Amino acid sequence: MEKKIALVTGATSGIGWATAIALAQMGYNIVATGRRHKRLNKLQKEISKEGVDSLTLNFDVRDHEAVKDAIATLPDNWKKIDILVNNAGNAHGFDPIQTGSINDWDAMMDINVKGLLYVSKEIIPGMVERKSGTIVNLGSIAGKEVYPKGNVYCASKHAVDALTQGMRMDLNPYGIRVIGVHPGLVETEFSMVRFKGDEERSKSVYQGLQPLSAEDIAETIAFAVSRPPHVVLADIVILPTAQASATIVTRNQ
Repeated sequence: MEKKIALVTGATSGIGWATAIALAQMGYNIVATGRRHKRLNKLQKEISKEGVDSLTLNFDVRDHEAVKDAIATLPDNWKKIDILVNNAGNAHGFDPIQTGSINDWDAMMDINVKGLLYVSKEIIPGMVERKSGTIVNLGSIAGKEVYPKGNVYCASKHAVDALTQGMRMDLNPYGIRVIGVHPGLVETEFSMVRFKGDEERSKSVYQGLQPLSAEDIAETIAFAVSRPPHVVLADIVILPTAQASATIVTRNQ
């Protein structure tokens, strides 16, 4: 029996890495994409332990031509993508709007929004032709609420939420499931990137509570895509128990 194929973007760390492993454990062959070539090679070795095949594609989702060229290199027997996980994303900076960095704004909009669109553009036509497939878009609690100094990051994740809803409507006639997953506090590289390598500031985000792990999100994605074809878990918000909203968090002092 032909194994199904899942493509996961931003697979070199965090939620993307954990999701690639979780889907491999379910028996999917994996196409793992990301910017860091060495990390992709390491992930491929981990996936091989699950008894499935994998391919890696090394590109930056914000580069439209690189996305097109990389996906075009997939061998014919790897082009039928059954699950697309649009995980690649980032937060840069934590500044009020009046002092925000244009470079940070560009990075968030280019990766979180345009990158998702670029990859989806290459994969969705095949799903439409086959009238099957599942798309998982990684959003955030920041796509459901806005918080101080979150301005452009929140805007980018609100866009992901809107795109997810729009995809679900446009692809509904073709039997394609579209799932939005919106985590709260997850301890990954996220805060280190946002705070530009400031380790102390990054650690403070998770102090005094048990945050979600990348594996928590990956397990949820695995569950969602494993539902029967007539079931779609359309919109999933996942928070650690200590978090009630984007701004309400109980910390043990």
